[in-house]
Amino acid sequence: MMNKIRLIMVVLFACFSIPVLAIEVTEVKGKVTDATTKEPLSGATIYISDLKATTTTNANGEFTFTSIPAKGKFLVEVRYVGYKTTSKQVDLAANNQITFELEQSVIESAEVVITGTPYSSNNKTNSLAVVSVNREKLAQAAGTNIIDAIAKVPGISQVTTGGAISKPSIRGLGYNRVLTIVDGAREEAQQWGDEHGVEVDQFSANRIEVLKGPASLLYGSDALGGVINIIDDLVPAPGDFNGNFTTSYSTNNGLTASSLMLQGNTNGFVYRGRVSYKNAYGFSYGDKTVPNSGFNETNFSGMLGLNKTWGYAHLSLSKFSTNVGLVENGPNANGDYEDENGAIITKDEAQTRKLDLPFQNINHYRAALNSNILLGGGQLKTTLAFQRNIRKEFEESAIEPGLNLGLNSYTYDVKYSFANSGVWEPTIGLQGMHQTNLNSGDEFLIPDYTSDNIGAFAYLKRNFTNGAINAGIRYDYKNVDGDDLTADGNQVFTAFNNKFSNISGSIGFAFEIAKNLNLKGNAGSGFRAPNIAELGANGRHEGTFRYEIGNSNLKQETSLQFDLGLEYNAEKVTVGLNAYSNRIYNYIYPGNFNNETYPFLEENGSTTTLPLYRYVQTDAELLGGEASVDFHLIKSLHFENTFAYVKGTNKANNTALPFIPAASLNNELRFEPTIKGLKDSFIKIGLTNVFKQDRFDSFETETDGYTLLDAGIGTSLKVKNGKINVWVTGQNLGNKLYYNHLSRYKPAGIYNPGRNVSFGISVPLL
Repeated sequence: MMNKIRLIMVVLFACFSIPVLAIEVTEVKGKVTDATTKEPLSGATIYISDLKATTTTNANGEFTFTSIPAKGKFLVEVRYVGYKTTSKQVDLAANNQITFELEQSVIESAEVVITGTPYSSNNKTNSLAVVSVNREKLAQAAGTNIIDAIAKVPGISQVTTGGAISKPSIRGLGYNRVLTIVDGAREEAQQWGDEHGVEVDQFSANRIEVLKGPASLLYGSDALGGVINIIDDLVPAPGDFNGNFTTSYSTNNGLTASSLMLQGNTNGFVYRGRVSYKNAYGFSYGDKTVPNSGFNETNFSGMLGLNKTWGYAHLSLSKFSTNVGLVENGPNANGDYEDENGAIITKDEAQTRKLDLPFQNINHYRAALNSNILLGGGQLKTTLAFQRNIRKEFEESAIEPGLNLGLNSYTYDVKYSFANSGVWEPTIGLQGMHQTNLNSGDEFLIPDYTSDNIGAFAYLKRNFTNGAINAGIRYDYKNVDGDDLTADGNQVFTAFNNKFSNISGSIGFAFEIAKNLNLKGNAGSGFRAPNIAELGANGRHEGTFRYEIGNSNLKQETSLQFDLGLEYNAEKVTVGLNAYSNRIYNYIYPGNFNNETYPFLEENGSTTTLPLYRYVQTDAELLGGEASVDFHLIKSLHFENTFAYVKGTNKANNTALPFIPAASLNNELRFEPTIKGLKDSFIKIGLTNVFKQDRFDSFETETDGYTLLDAGIGTSLKVKNGKINVWVTGQNLGNKLYYNHLSRYKPAGIYNPGRNVSFGISVPLL
């Protein structure tokens, strides 16, 4: 342990000592104007992602980057409200003034993405399907957590446990098949569990990029289904010091959520601090409130870094802490909830903010060092991270946990992009992780284990005038050692050692085949080693309503996916079409076969009969697609429509795969009036249409379709140091009683949340 700590300290010292490198600097100036009127645009944001350099235009539309490298090619992005985001590759050695002429546009799109590419890339030249959701959209979604806030993105679904926990699912794949990235590092937080959500402060996200499809080439195991990249705030411009306070309230579960952030940039020394708090009582549907379904959450995070001529190095530290009530029983035959003595729980009693037993307590600590060093004409990007996840579940006592898991994860990600002329862009990379897990409670679900994995890849992109092609290859190796455990004279876990290795690859293209018409295609293989629960589980997981038994003989999953996308972006209409085919070999899933049960002995001596689930494998196929059509017939009126469908098939018997979301169609009409003295005003009304899911696995049941009515209104008031945003949004305004097919409370007869109205305000500070 001490050797690991020393290694981390040496790396930290080395990265923060880099300023001694002598690198020639320059000053880059430019101007941003309206493409039609040629008038200067004041307040536009100019950003160089690979340098984390930010500046804004003055009253004359002029901007200046000072003390940046005199050599190198970097993608420069310009954003301005009401105009089409644009970017261009800039050669700093040319020392010419950069000019941007922005076109007015009602189309909101992300021009530059960092997910699915080793460096910042224009999304038009990225062959993978990547969508981006900005901070304003996240806030207006009024989600109870960060995954809930993006669940309407086509192809994205959530496995929910009430309002507190949402696990992401991309194109029918979830759990350890979707990789979440926070502070540049893969999140490791026992994500194999049904009720283990993404453990990150949702207020910290400046935007979220979602990569749909296998991403094993750049991210390794667990990115077989896709990637959710949570990206923090832009670094302030030099000399800037600002902050923000955001707060909201939701009527359905009394959710109060607030966050305070301060950040600054003093001569390249950048810093940020944030504290957030959330508290909710049980969620409601109809006239019922679900007892003990509330939660509370406290988050602290900070960032210290250097933005210098040699690049940047940022150290991010955070603590995520939450307590979540676990619901053991559904309602009785009359739809009422009873306590352990059979007495009816009143609505006032169910709306207490004090959690009862059972509940889980989670603390997740994260330290991540991100750097990009300009070296040899290229870029050396590194992410070194340490995470500690402490997960406790309290059943009989609020003092002594039954299940107590402690997971330590050390991860590293090193990539070098060679110097290039903007035509051939080669990159090589090395990634790895070391994990240890320790049980400290008197109940057990997974064994103590040690895991090590390493991966290396090579990636090459060839740019053309109207597009690009890319290809890459990767090798992965993983070793998992599970420990033996005997408790009370019973063999709980048997020791095992598993080794997995894989070669994966990807090839893709993206071309503008006609004006405003972009065609993308990608063929990629994916890889996932079985997680520890699939290999070694042996126990009841509180809140899952089942007993699980793992299989240490499981093989690794591999996949082959083909993805084809077509995008049309005109002045008054945008169209997006995506179709994909994903074949997964040795697909792992839990099954309840022949209605097996397990007599589980409770601590009080009673016996509970639980359904017994075993992990098995089969070959599987997922076919589906997404479509979007947005009409902007007049500047202030938007009519946005999205559709998503996926069909999962067990190839052994042509039956349905479990946990496949139903097809959905979302429609939203959004009016953005021009009001004197106000900015970004909007009024919106939308329908969420979810179709019947009549293809389901043997342990699932059919789920009826439903339609939900949503609406919202908001505006912004321009002030000296930014703008004050206010909004009111409503979800399920018809108070519809419905089950989402992926709700874990559905088998217990607990409906999804009913009507909810959220009020929010965001105020700039300083």
